[in-house]
Formats: sequence, structure tokens, C-alpha cells
Amino acid sequence: MTLRSRSLVVSGIVLFLAGATGTVLVQRAAAQAAQASAAKAKIASEAFKNVTTSTLKGLVVDDFLGAMGAISADLGLDCADCHPGAGSDSVDWVIDTPRKRTTRRMVEMVANINRTNFGGAQMVTCFTCHHGRLRPSTTIALDALYGTPNDERDDIVAPVTSGASATQILDKYIQALGGAEKLAGLKSFIATGTSAGYEGLGGGGVFQILAQSPDRRSVQIVFKDHPERGENIRSYNGTAGWIKSPRGLLGQYDVVGSELDGQRLEAQLAFPAQIKQVLTNLRAGNPDSINGNDVDVVQGTGSNGLLATMYFEKPSGLLVRMVRYGKSPVGRVPTQTDYSDYRDVGGIKFPFKYTFSWLDGKDSFQLTDVKTNVPIDAAKFNKQ
Repeated sequence: MTLRSRSLVVSGIVLFLAGATGTVLVQRAAAQAAQASAAKAKIASEAFKNVTTSTLKGLVVDDFLGAMGAISADLGLDCADCHPGAGSDSVDWVIDTPRKRTTRRMVEMVANINRTNFGGAQMVTCFTCHHGRLRPSTTIALDALYGTPNDERDDIVAPVTSGASATQILDKYIQALGGAEKLAGLKSFIATGTSAGYEGLGGGGVFQILAQSPDRRSVQIVFKDHPERGENIRSYNGTAGWIKSPRGLLGQYDVVGSELDGQRLEAQLAFPAQIKQVLTNLRAGNPDSINGNDVDVVQGTGSNGLLATMYFEKPSGLLVRMVRYGKSPVGRVPTQTDYSDYRDVGGIKFPFKYTFSWLDGKDSFQLTDVKTNVPIDAAKFNKQ
């Protein structure tokens, strides 16, 4: 873009500074609101009994639950393996078991290794040794040595200098969805469908996504044929988030930790036109494959250092997977969304099928209808 006069240059600078200042102020206000909410939130040692591990007891509740999920996944365990009766009405979360005592020592050991060897950087986690096994293996099996290469991906994507850049990949994505102009005109949408659950569990619900630009989003599931299961909601209203899961451990709670950053990112990326603004430090990694399809890889950073890796299908350019990583003392907490079945709605492509996976569950959803630029009552995003 060429500026033809000093006055245009000055005007451009003023507009840029105004926009940048506004963005900074909005981000700062959101961060301050989140910090204030976190300051009021209960920490694990207050909300639960017998939480004594030094690196876990000071976590806010949702980050603590994420850490519990990470430990369970890293060792290939279920909640009931450490907490007798978990999953039933007779659960005893408080009692010490030999496995709980061992876990405490191991968590402290991991913290000490990172502190004394890596300057506090999280280079070693429970998964580093366990890889989904209760007892870490110590010797490689020769079949594995001469078999299929290890397909585990690094959390941190190493930038590459050849091939398409992160900007080029994201520009292709925006164009594939309908183009920047069309996406800029998307201010709200309501997507309706059905919940398929996972392996026959949790399905049969009426599913709805409510989204309002730039950063409000609510996912709601109602089981009309089974009202006893209650209404499941994950919602972010622009500053605060909350989760309602009647059959979950807490039933309903405010989100204030890493999950809040994740909900914020998902709300922002519901409007892809702003993808290059909400993610910083964008970098392209080596091409990869998802379910046998070649993909381009882009990683960026969201609020409070939240890490997000996105996989874009070749040659369509459409997003097929996003993995965001929350923080915990025992390792990053992954949350994954897979997208497919893109369909045109008023000139914009929406994924009509997606799967949401986290450390404590997996849900699949099939959309049947998407309405764009419809009025949505702001109260729909607030805690009910």
C-alpha cells in the first residue's frame, strides 16, 4: 500500500496507534478481569480435602481437574484406580491409598527434575516415562525398533523455512471458507444438530452452538428424552466462562484457569476472519498427515501463553483439527477438536461434523442447520 502524502502517513499512524491501543486496552481489560476472577476462585486445597502436593494444591479448580486428567491419561489409569468407588455414589475422594501416596512422590519428583536440571522449564512430565503405562518400560522391543516409526508429535512445533508460510496457509484457509469479505460480515450464528456421544454413551441430545462476534460462544446439549441427565453447557461471554455438567464431579463451576483461555480462543476462532489477530507468534511446521490425508501445520499462541496447533487439509486448505494445550505442573493438558463435512451456508463454509475430545471424554456432533447473522440474547452466554 502506497501513502501519497505526509497527511496520509500521519493519519495512518494515528489510526494504527488508535487501533493498536484499543486492542491492547481490550486485551488488558480481559486479562485483568480474568485475574480478578482467578483471585476470587477457590484453589484446590480449599475446594477439596486432602490435596497436599506442593505443585497441585495451589491450582484453581479447573486447572487441578485438568492435571488429574493428565495423570490418569499418562499412566493409563481410571479415576477409580486411585479413588475407591469413583463413578459411583459411594466414591471416597479423600482417603489415602498406596497409589495416591506414590503419585504424590512422583509429582514432586517431576517438579524437582525440572527445577534442578532445566531451570524450571517443563521438559519432563509424567508422560515422558510412562507413555500410558502404569509401569514405565525400560527396554525397547525389537519389533518396535524395526517397525513403524514413532508417530508421537512434539507439543512445540519447530518452524520451517521452506514451503508455505503460516500467513500463506491461513490466507488459503480464509479463502477456502468464503473469503475475507464474506467472513468479515459474519457477526453471529446459531448451529443446531444432534449429539452422537462416544462409543454409544452420551448421545441422543439436541445440540446447539450460539456464537456472537468477536468472542462469545456457548455450546448447549439438552436431552429431551432423558431430562434426568440435565442440560450440559460450556459457555464464554467475552470475559467469563463456565461449565455445567450435572453428572460431572462439580456439576457446575466457573472457569478461571487454562480452560478459560481455551474457551476464549474457541469463541474467537468461531469467527475465522480474526484468526491472525487472536493468535501471535504464528509459525508453520513440517507438513503432516491426519487420518491418511496430508495437512499443513500452523502453531500460534493465544491468551496467557495458551498453545494452539492447527492442521489444514491439502489441497482444500480447510481446518481439520485444532489442538490447544492448557498448563499443569504434570504436563500440558490437550483439548482437541476435529472438523469435517464442510457445507456452504450463505457463501461461508461451516463444518457440519466435529468431534470434541478432552482428557475426561469425547463427544461427536452432527449439525443439521446453521443460521447466520441472527439476533442472540446476550443472556444466553451468561451463567444460568
